[in-house]
Amino acid sequence: MAKEDIKARIRRDYGRIARKERTGCCCNCDCSTGSIDLLTVAEKLGYSAEELGNIPKAANLGLGCGNPLALLSLKEGQTVLDLGSGAGFDCFLAREKVGETGLVIGVDMTPEMVELARRNAESRGYHNVQFLLGEIEDLPLADESVDVVISNCVVNLSPDKASVFREAYRVLKPSGKLCVADVVATAEIPPEIKGRLDLISGCLAGAARVEEIEAMLLDVGFVDVRMAAIGNSDEVISGWTLGEQATSFLASYIIEASKP
Repeated sequence: MAKEDIKARIRRDYGRIARKERTGCCCNCDCSTGSIDLLTVAEKLGYSAEELGNIPKAANLGLGCGNPLALLSLKEGQTVLDLGSGAGFDCFLAREKVGETGLVIGVDMTPEMVELARRNAESRGYHNVQFLLGEIEDLPLADESVDVVISNCVVNLSPDKASVFREAYRVLKPSGKLCVADVVATAEIPPEIKGRLDLISGCLAGAARVEEIEAMLLDVGFVDVRMAAIGNSDEVISGWTLGEQATSFLASYIIEASKP
């Protein structure tokens, strides 16, 4: 399957979510009716009611598969990069932790998402949260320019995951941290699922095996690689398009690593 075909489908689907043509979960479940409770979805992924009350409401689009910030101890003044930042949900939460002296940068390849995130930041007067249009396989950032890289249910969408991790390593400062919530394959994805563009865009068919992700991280130079399923992974995954079937070969993981 051509990489550009995959990217075009993802841009189309996430552009529709940003334009509110569908009420969105990134995982392609039937959210077109608008009946999905976005706060409940976010709380299921590990976000507190207090956190959700501190960010622009329009930033919560029901996207994600975990909380990449839960295990991080972000500090005042740090620079945080969010890969596939969507409407800015995790960026705004990171800003609460790094404060006015910190900087949060979101990169997303869908123009509508970048525009929405910028409007959300402007609505709160957040001058230290930036959103850039770009691809996570070729980041528009300088070498060793960020302290922490986060991402939430986005790396699985990339047709070139090794380049995503290579770029994350490049832009991290020495001793920088990577913390990603993502969908991973715990067994072979059935061929009839793996070949569907809608399920790749829906975070179900493009996941890499756990051991493949670990190998990619180590290959680019990361150390202290830790990977573990979130506590309610089956509950999260079973709520998506394929239901409980998907839990037999997919899980929601938190992936951590460090740059020496």
